[in-house]
Order: sequence, then C-alpha cells, then structure tokens
Amino acid sequence: MKPRPLELLAPAKDAETAIVAIDCGADAVYMGGPHHGARAAAANPVADIKRVCDYAHRFRVKVYVTFNTLIFEDELDEAVAAIGELYAAGVDALIVQDMSLLRLPIPPIALHASTQCDARTPARARFLQDVGMSCIVLPREASLDEIRAYADAVTVPLEAFVHGALCVSYSGDCRASLVNGGRSANRGECAQICRLPYDLVDGDGNTVVRNRYLLSLKDLNRSRRMGDMARAGVSSFKIEGRLKSADYVAVTVAALSRELDKVVAESAGAFVRASAGRSTPGFDPVLTKVFNRGFTTYALDGIAGIKAQTLASSLTPKWTGEDVGTVTKVISPRRFAVKATLPLQNGDGLGYFDSLGIYNGFRINKIEGNVVHTAADVRVKPGTRLMRNFDKAYDDVLQAARPRRRIAVAMSLRAVPGGMALELADERGCRVETVAECELSAARSPQLDARRRVLEKLGDTIYAAGRIDDSLGEVFVPASVLTALRRRAVEMLDHAAAATYERPRRLPEDKAAQWPEDSHLTMHNNVANSVAVQFYRDHGATDIEPSLETDPDPSHREGEVHVMTSRYCLRRELGHCLKTPGGRLLKGPLTLRHTDGRVRDMRLEFDCAQCRMRVVALPLK
Repeated sequence: MKPRPLELLAPAKDAETAIVAIDCGADAVYMGGPHHGARAAAANPVADIKRVCDYAHRFRVKVYVTFNTLIFEDELDEAVAAIGELYAAGVDALIVQDMSLLRLPIPPIALHASTQCDARTPARARFLQDVGMSCIVLPREASLDEIRAYADAVTVPLEAFVHGALCVSYSGDCRASLVNGGRSANRGECAQICRLPYDLVDGDGNTVVRNRYLLSLKDLNRSRRMGDMARAGVSSFKIEGRLKSADYVAVTVAALSRELDKVVAESAGAFVRASAGRSTPGFDPVLTKVFNRGFTTYALDGIAGIKAQTLASSLTPKWTGEDVGTVTKVISPRRFAVKATLPLQNGDGLGYFDSLGIYNGFRINKIEGNVVHTAADVRVKPGTRLMRNFDKAYDDVLQAARPRRRIAVAMSLRAVPGGMALELADERGCRVETVAECELSAARSPQLDARRRVLEKLGDTIYAAGRIDDSLGEVFVPASVLTALRRRAVEMLDHAAAATYERPRRLPEDKAAQWPEDSHLTMHNNVANSVAVQFYRDHGATDIEPSLETDPDPSHREGEVHVMTSRYCLRRELGHCLKTPGGRLLKGPLTLRHTDGRVRDMRLEFDCAQCRMRVVALPLK
C-alpha cells in the first residue's frame, strides 16, 4: 500500500512568518488573503502571498489561503475577482465556509471545508466531499473514535487541530460576538466574548462564582498524540494561531515537526511527510516557553477523557507561564527576595496572582543573588508564587537562531566525450544533467577530496550535498570549471522543480448528493447569499432561513438567541454534573452575567444525553 502523506499545517499572519514556518518544518502553511478570512486582522496582500508560494513550492510545501467567512450578496463578484488573483499567485487551495464558492465562476482551485462548515457528523463530512471539497477540517471536539468514523465515511484527507487556542463553541456555530456588539465571528470579527470574566448566578438568584473566565478554555496540545490521530485517519495536523508571533510559530512548528518525524519513523512505512527537505531550527523547541493558557487534549479520548481533565483557564485568559519560585521576603515595593526553582536573569517577565485573584505581570530589572529588583512597584507578599512567561535566556537563543531547510541532493560526476557531466537528483523526483567541455589531464596528486569540497559548496541555496559518486578518477579539473558546472546544475534543478510542481485541482460537484439532515435549514447553517440558497435547494433543502448576519428582522438578533453549543460543560467543570449527586447542589437554571454588564446575560442549558452545553443569550433589557 502506498504510504499516506502526513502534513503539518502551520499558521502565518504574514509572509515573514510563513517563511519561518517553512524553514522550521511545516508541510503546508495557511494565511489570510486581502479579505474574507476568518481573522480580519491577519489579512495579506496578494504580492506577499505569491512570494510565499514561490518559496514554499520549492520544498513541495503547500500554501492555503483562508476564504472562510460568509459572503454577502453584494460581495459575490468581488470574491470571484479575488480568488482569480490568488490562483494566479500560486495558491494551492482555499479554506472556505460559504457554499456559494462551489457555484461561482472561479478557477479550478481546490477547496477545503473549514471548521466553520461545522462537519459535526460523518454524514455532513461525506456530503461536503461529494459536493467538491478536497479536504475536511474536523471539529476540535472530535474524539479518536469519531475520527475513525469520519475516515470510514470519506476518501479525501481529514484535517484536525493539534495545537493552539480552543474555541469553546463548535466553530461556525457561535453568535455570541454578533449579538453582543454586532461583530460576527463568521465575518472574521470575533470579539472573543468567551475570554471575558463572568459571574455565575443560580436559579435562586445567588452568585455562586464571581469574576471568573468561565468560558475561557485552555489551549490544545496533542503533540504527543499525533500517532494516535494519524492511525485514526488524520492526514493534516493543524496549528491554530494566525495572529501569533513568528517566534510562537517557529517554536510550535519545530516542536510538532519533530514529533511528526517520530510518527513517520515508527510507522513501518505507513506514513511519509508531505513535503521535501530537512529542517534545522537552530534552537530547542519547548512548547511551554511560548504563549499558552495551560494545555488540554480536550475530547480526543471522548467523554471519559474530558472528565479526567480541567478544561477551563478560569483565573485568567492570559499566559501565566511556568512556576519559577516563591517570594520569601519583601524588602521594598521594588525589591524582594525569592526562593527560585529555576534560574532567573535580568529581563525575565514574571507574574503572580494577587489577593483578589487578578494576574499581574512585571519585568526583572536586575537580580542580585536571590533579590529581585523591579522597575515599578510590585505588590507581593511572602509566600506569593511567581511564574515566568518571558524567559530572556530562551528568547536570546530564539533571536540568534537562523532556521534552515535543505533538500539533500545526490551528485554523480563522470567523464563524457570531450569533458565531464554532473547529474543531480533529489527527493522531489527531480533529476538534471549538465556537461562541461574541458580537457581531463592526468593529475599529479589525489583529486577526489578536492572535487568533493567544491561540489559540497552549495552556499545559500536550499540544497545540501548527499551521496557523491565521483568516477572521474585521478584527473585534474580546475576548481573554477567544476564550480561553474555545479552552479549550472543547481539552476537547472531549480527550473526542473518549478516546472514539475503540480497544484491540486478542485473536485467535481456531485449534483445528486443530498443534504443528509432535515431539509429545513436554520440560521445555524449560515446561508448568506442567493447562490448558497440555490446550492442547498439543488441538494434537497426546501426551507432555508437566512444567516443571522443577513436576517433583516432585528428581533431575531435582539431577542433570545441560541449563541453556541459546546462540548465543554460548566457544571461538569465545577463538579456539579447533573448525572452525579453533586448536580443537585447547584440549582438551575444557571446564568452567566458579565462582571460589568457589557455583555447580555446568557442562560446555560444542559443536554445530558449528548453531554453538551448550550448557551442562550437573553433578550436585551
């Protein structure tokens, strides 16, 4: 059986970050285009995307552009023009949500069904494949058993999140931001309502939890479970983070690439990496050294796995960092002694929780022995636990590192009539040969090592010398002649790689495929334009409600709105699952109330049969 390619898919907020990701080992990168990406703050001009494509394709790395927002009626022509430009720039696929793109007159670019498509069931995934999607992005909530069911249902690659921030809601089915300020997540404008502090009010009106980030989940980290995911059917491992820094991307990509290499090495030939080249990051990638809210594998092991974890980062949505010690004595507001468990140095960023449970951060201005000096007043007391979320020593290593990615090239040098020939062959399947006309005269001293040194000098190219087969024998070749021959061969190899690169093409739409669920589509199906309406009608839908973003009736947005469904259950998180005796101790209905009233009250509903939580925004007062 042919090995299945495994792809590490990295985020990039801009071209520079994309190139860092490629150099650190990504098999594909995804980035925003000029518009219609689900992170409005991560847009990129087409010229920058073309630069990334030109660089990536040399390593057989693919470039995907997010076009995964709803498209309004008056934007359809603009979308067609934009996609034409992206296709001309060399983009390999679009990550999309709006079904109108299956019907618009766009180039034959591959389309990937984003997590916003909400492929919540294998039947939905099969439908998306049948209508032309070349890859299905699975919900973050999918367990290994559910991933296996998806793999049985489809033949196109499955993509799953492996690291980064978690949405508390099923993606694409969240309207919390929309009904609280008009910023739609499905239009790339999520206001991150889930990262705000709330009080929890019980059925008697009592506040049972105060000022906690009750919907803010920890970050995903499945780096040690990639083998399990691959064996279940995942082919593309996605890192979340299109607004993250280049340092964050470098560390996460290098760390996960290393883990994916182990999966491939231990697979007995079942898997291969999807791109070419070997990366040398130049630093030790440590995931705890970059932004995180604590880690969880979420629902990978099903409900039992969820119950075994604390999912929320309820004290703060910020990065608190690693424990580094405890305050032992306060000398002044800007000086205190610490008992450090890890080495500290000038410039480190530390933090602590104060008596009100609020996280405060500060920088070490100077450290003398065990005494920390700060540039501003710090309100700590003996016994305060300190955490570090900026490690100056580690950051210095990152800034000095120069990640490199190289493709090994086998070289063969031999004599031909009238001169010599150099053949280059690489793992991309490219093979070239060039000839130099020259006189080969007997040498007075051994020449093999000297010629090898010339051939190995590949400098700033993307190549590294692999096996060298030199059958010229003991003849003299001027170094300048051999150098020119090597340079011509490398140029020819570049041209061969560019000429043989093939982009995937869009799959055809099966017009007979039927929408697998109720023919009545609600606002939760996110239908925002007439082309999408006709698409669903052609596939069996008979009654189609508009998306909440395009619904002309303001009462639908201002009244009671089901804003999200989550596999995260606040009752379970607090130890009051309704299936346990502790459930009776917390009287419902439960309400989330924002601490300063800027967000509408939200009622929590619990579907114990499916182990789901629904969040309902209450009417405006």
